[in-house]
Amino acid sequence: MSRQPSPSLCELLSCAHAGLPTPSRRSPRNPASGKMEVEDEPRISGCGLFRSRRTRSTSSIPRIVPDPASRLQDSSAAPRRRTGSDVTSIVPVLPPAPVVKPRYPAPTARAVANPRMPPPQTTTRSNSGLMAELDGMLYDRQNASGGGHLVRASSGNVMVFGNLGNLRGNANFRNPPTEAKNNQGSLGNPMRPSPAPAPAPATASTPASAPELCRVLSRMLDPEQLKEMGNGEYKMGRFAEALALYDRAIDMDPGKASYYSNKAAALTAMGRLLEAVVACKEAIRLNPAYHRAHHRLATLHLRLGEAEKAIHHFKQSRNEASSGDMARAQALQFHLSRSNEARRLKNYITLLKESQDAASSGADSAPQVFARQAEALLKLHRHEEADSIMSAAPKFGVDEHTRFFGTVAKAYFLMVQAQVDMAAGRFSDAVAAAQEAAQLDPGSREIGAVVRRTRAVAAARSRGNELFRAAKFAEACVAYGDGLSHDSHNAVLLYNRATCRSKLGHHEKAIEDCSTALAVRPSYSKARLRRADCNAKLERWEASVKDYGVLTQEIPGDEEVSRALLEAEAKLKKQEEGEEDMEDTARC
Repeated sequence: MSRQPSPSLCELLSCAHAGLPTPSRRSPRNPASGKMEVEDEPRISGCGLFRSRRTRSTSSIPRIVPDPASRLQDSSAAPRRRTGSDVTSIVPVLPPAPVVKPRYPAPTARAVANPRMPPPQTTTRSNSGLMAELDGMLYDRQNASGGGHLVRASSGNVMVFGNLGNLRGNANFRNPPTEAKNNQGSLGNPMRPSPAPAPAPATASTPASAPELCRVLSRMLDPEQLKEMGNGEYKMGRFAEALALYDRAIDMDPGKASYYSNKAAALTAMGRLLEAVVACKEAIRLNPAYHRAHHRLATLHLRLGEAEKAIHHFKQSRNEASSGDMARAQALQFHLSRSNEARRLKNYITLLKESQDAASSGADSAPQVFARQAEALLKLHRHEEADSIMSAAPKFGVDEHTRFFGTVAKAYFLMVQAQVDMAAGRFSDAVAAAQEAAQLDPGSREIGAVVRRTRAVAAARSRGNELFRAAKFAEACVAYGDGLSHDSHNAVLLYNRATCRSKLGHHEKAIEDCSTALAVRPSYSKARLRRADCNAKLERWEASVKDYGVLTQEIPGDEEVSRALLEAEAKLKKQEEGEEDMEDTARC
């Protein structure tokens, strides 16, 4: 008897991709009944990539349920009689093929809702059917070729699809059913598996099977299909998934400029602008006439504050660029030029205005524009606003910032950051930032002066704190004063000196220091509380009540502040009543 050839792996994948039944050998004769078995309706197994079939007997003899791996056994064909003829053709019976056990423990598979099948007898079902089918195909191919070089792909060398953002690579992978359904629809899965409940969490003994079950899909798609799937994910706001699909398409075809351009769009949406610039440049290198990539790169340069480069690429983008795009780039160029001139002349009001206008022109992610605004605010003694501006500035790594903008630009940014940190009382951070700026631009006198000033202020504050802890308040006042000689509007040093002066009974001078600190940092609650207490000790109840009232709004729920406010209000009322009595006595 001749052996019927088994279907190839390519045939099975092609049938699965087209949604057709998987080719199989002829159904065997039931050994118990001696009658032919016929194929039942196709049943979806595993993740829906292959369709396995179960058989039912045409006789009334109870059906024998085969082992899950027995679906791979070769089926034999029964004799078949021709109509109107006594000649009977016998189809040779094939011996069963050996069953190869799965290499890994069979994970728990999700239950598949199929109305044409009876419910399973148990709550969980082994997923070894698909794994055994893959092993069986490889076994047949090995026997046919006479070699053992075919190895099943592992989950580490293929692309995993579905909700890519949820695959963490740990043992607690869980894919919610609704999310999985949405992801299958958005990825355009041709198999369209039935909705399924969430699988049980994987453990060390039963690893998650998503990579094993979905790796076949990546081999069925070409780069263009991956790009289209990435476009769908991008339109739905799933930028990380879109980026992963674009990267996979680039791996398969690294010479396609559109893949890099789409990757740049996903990176831009994720806020990774410098990486997006690199992707756009690669797209233009592959296709210098790619107008959309030029436009995308010009927009990135505009956001990063590089007006000249933005203008150049807007011109290269031809019809992709509008008149408004070019106008914004030219406006940015004008405001940056004006801000440079204002900084040279130390006209900080104009520097602040031109820097704000530059940001409004589109440079919303330019570190230099943020640094110039913060520097102008510092010089205008608006420390809180400067701190807020620098907190909102884009945070690029030192290496990529230096590589993209240059060492001088990075050193200037760090210099401004050091001054902002010092004004906010972050003295250690200020010294570190200033020293890093000096390393990047050792020849800058301005940066050298900032380094010396931050070190002097930090040292004065440390020395004053040690003296204060030793209850040497007069000496501590002198130490804080030394620091203020280098930074006369440092709110932290002013508050510390005010505390020492209040301990010495110098309440009037303490109030002056607190008022100066509040002028540069209006929300400095400690300075306001110290001033309210000093005013109370000087029996200036009206000023004390005003400060305590502001504090109840800044730090609600503080019992000490609430109690002090009630006492101050009572004293103020009593003082007002006493003044009225004195006025009445004087009239009499």
